[in-house]
Amino acid sequence: MFYQVLKYIVIGPLLRLFFRPRIEGLEHVPEEGAAIVAGNHLSFSDHFLMPAILKRRITFLAKAEYFTGPGVKGRLTAAFFRGIGQIPVDRSGKEAGQAAIREGLNVLARGELLGIYPEGTRSHDGRLYKGKVGVAVMAIRAQVPVVPCAMVGTFEIQPPGQVVPRIRRVTIRFGEPLDFSRYAGMDNQKAAVRAVTDEIMYAILGLSGQEYVDEYAAAAKAARTGQDDRPGKFPKTRRRRRIRAR
Repeated sequence: MFYQVLKYIVIGPLLRLFFRPRIEGLEHVPEEGAAIVAGNHLSFSDHFLMPAILKRRITFLAKAEYFTGPGVKGRLTAAFFRGIGQIPVDRSGKEAGQAAIREGLNVLARGELLGIYPEGTRSHDGRLYKGKVGVAVMAIRAQVPVVPCAMVGTFEIQPPGQVVPRIRRVTIRFGEPLDFSRYAGMDNQKAAVRAVTDEIMYAILGLSGQEYVDEYAAAAKAARTGQDDRPGKFPKTRRRRRIRAR
């Protein structure tokens, strides 16, 4: 109920009014049945814009930090993400990744739409980064189509550090569903899941027109800024200071 109120009464109409999203290829999103929508991730605004324009409800795997923030802002953020049915994902290790896959498969088993950002985190510079293989494991294991999606212009309206989005028009573009039935039973084979993931990222690239970087976004961000948003990881600057102190 809360999801419907936000989408059709509160947030949805405001997003359409201010950002006037151009929507391309919406017919590629199945009207019923399980499917994965895999998109690029440029901005915090992505969490709101894509669900607002889809005809069906979509459940995203959202990073656990959105549910554990301190203070009033943290509680409000957690309440919002829980209210719209988003699933917290612990990104702290391999076992956590397996738990996220299980949660995603549960969504697909119910015949619903699952949203995922294969890059694993927002792009810090507007480029498209290497995809993580969880999306491929779920697609192969659940035998569902993957609809590539490109958010275009959301980095410009709300780049990292921008709290209030700029009012500009954005484009949300969906591609034809990708069928990976030929990989049935190969979800434990590294070469297979890497090939599927790369095919998904290539489809997103074709829709977005971004520059592609064959490196994981979190690692690239850490190398460039000295900051690492992965749980349990220290910023590089802090690590260097500790070494000097010894």
